[in-house]
Amino acid sequence: MSTKDLTRREETLPSVFHDFFKPWDKWFDTNGGSLARMLTVPAVNITEKQDHYEISLGVPGMKKNDFNIDVEGNMLTISAETEEEREKKDERHTRREFSYTSFSRSFTLPEGVVRDKIDASYENGMLKLVVPKTEEARKPASKHITVK
Repeated sequence: MSTKDLTRREETLPSVFHDFFKPWDKWFDTNGGSLARMLTVPAVNITEKQDHYEISLGVPGMKKNDFNIDVEGNMLTISAETEEEREKKDERHTRREFSYTSFSRSFTLPEGVVRDKIDASYENGMLKLVVPKTEEARKPASKHITVK
């Protein structure tokens, strides 16, 4: 008596076709592949300046009211959610399109930041946060030590 392994994936296309479409496989992976991640998680740049940190997110096509920015303890969470519905009618057809976008990013704030004075602005598709440092954190961390 023999059993068929149902977990094994059967090849439906010859190897030549598989090799041809292979470069695009990662773009159409529905289980959290590259495309799904690129569409839902915006790019982030974090820059440390003398007196503050700058956090910039590229999120074009959104409005400033779409964002939620929360600080809980030492965790800064930036999230957004948009939903859009468009409808176009003519004599014989109705076309409806729905669009839903959301993301959430969390960052651990370092010691020495002023949580109550975090400022956010949104312009030209860029969300920018300024996280000010405390007076103590603004002091240079380097020190010269003389050899005796």
